[in-house]
Amino acid sequence: MALNIAVCIKPVPDSQYYDKITIDPVTKRVNREGIPTVINDLDKHAVEAGLTLRDKFGGKVIVFTMAPDFAKENLREVLAMGADEAYLISDREFAGADTWATSYTLASAIKKIRDFDVILLGNQSEDGGTVQVPSQLGEWLDIPHLINVKSLEYDGEIVSVETKMDNGSINYEVKLPALFGVTRDGNNPRMANVMGMLKAKKKPLTIFRVDDLDVDKNKIGLIGSPTKPGDIFSPDLKRQGKLLDGTPEEIVDKIIVEIRKSGIRIEE
Repeated sequence: MALNIAVCIKPVPDSQYYDKITIDPVTKRVNREGIPTVINDLDKHAVEAGLTLRDKFGGKVIVFTMAPDFAKENLREVLAMGADEAYLISDREFAGADTWATSYTLASAIKKIRDFDVILLGNQSEDGGTVQVPSQLGEWLDIPHLINVKSLEYDGEIVSVETKMDNGSINYEVKLPALFGVTRDGNNPRMANVMGMLKAKKKPLTIFRVDDLDVDKNKIGLIGSPTKPGDIFSPDLKRQGKLLDGTPEEIVDKIIVEIRKSGIRIEE
């Protein structure tokens, strides 16, 4: 049976530029101006899992992301890896979304396209790491969902899934449709080659604006996000330095004296 496979990816700031990232104290949003974006690493593993299933059983791999317009380049990279189509959900009204509003918006876009057999995501993002979006998206779509997936195998009827736990793993058998948040354990993402890049330019890439989706505007973006950022301030990191001299034993005694002066009780 040919499979309809959706993969959700997230463009994240390039880790080499983390020291350049700032947060606007008024809007409470990350200032990404001048910061290159890359595909979230675990999402590449989700793409690979989708391509592997398609190559074996046929069908299509369709990629979704909610991001500003510059994410078209990230989607072109995924198309070059072998994905068949891509959808960019981009509108200022989607900005500032927390995981709840993000998963709601992604679900709305996925429902608009078709019924999918398999939905794949990276288990978490490098810039957030909440591990919330896969489960939230599964709930919005009202389908079975698992996170921490280290391997999945499909026999044409049932998906056999192994998930990571703190002290081992658990095996599941899941009927489709279903959603999986994958880890980096199960595969090695393929590289986009020159031929793939040339083909990517001819593959469909559609942009959805807010009016293209059947969404409740009270559930999207900053307005629709139940998680609100608190106050943002720069801590005062100035500290008075004091040179302690003497033998190691004498210095230890002096440190204990200073600790006690601060009000911390240290037993003899």
